[in-house]
Amino acid sequence: MEINECEKRLGVTFANKDLLLQAFTHRSYLNENRDLGREHNERLEFLGDAVLELVITHYLYENYPDKNEGDLTAYRSALVKTETLSSVSESLGFNDFLLLSRGESKDTGRARQYILANTFEAVVGAIYLDQKYDAAKEFIYRNITPLIDDILAEGTWIDAKSRFQEKAQEVVSITPSYKTVLEEGPDHDKQFTIGVFLGKEKIAEGKGKSKQDAEQVAAREAMKIKEWE
Repeated sequence: MEINECEKRLGVTFANKDLLLQAFTHRSYLNENRDLGREHNERLEFLGDAVLELVITHYLYENYPDKNEGDLTAYRSALVKTETLSSVSESLGFNDFLLLSRGESKDTGRARQYILANTFEAVVGAIYLDQKYDAAKEFIYRNITPLIDDILAEGTWIDAKSRFQEKAQEVVSITPSYKTVLEEGPDHDKQFTIGVFLGKEKIAEGKGKSKQDAEQVAAREAMKIKEWE
């Protein structure tokens, strides 16, 4: 991994380069390189997730004083969802620096999106530990908060479950239901797979760190599958 090039892309110079290296180290990489004596990025991801949520929440609170809690929550969800974070990570060139197992490195689909999003959170955690809150805030303000205008213009902040329910009731007169298909990972880093059903028919699945997030992803996928966008 080219540390200097990575720092240049991030716009951050680390005092502790090991933190940056850890942020890009996926668990699968260490499974194939057990002798490195290095930590993977899941603890940094855990920390960065909390920092990211706080920074975004404060930003929205300060900049949208006329919005209620429900709208602010929806805005925040749109800014920190997997698709947003993975897109930003791609634009920053994270794929050039990820340390993955041979198997994981071949995956370019939804699984890679999760890895990129998790790595973004890990990078935030690393910046926070290396340079404290203000530096992490500056990084987030530079890369995430400017996206809010497009999100509002495109309407992607609107609750996907509500949209899918409205369309399902309108088109087929059925209220969607959601069921947990799979639950995996340790307690501090759960991953849920949720299926959305119309009657007995499963329309789509979604994954997320909470059941609520996974349901939103499932609803968005169902909207695409049914061509109700």
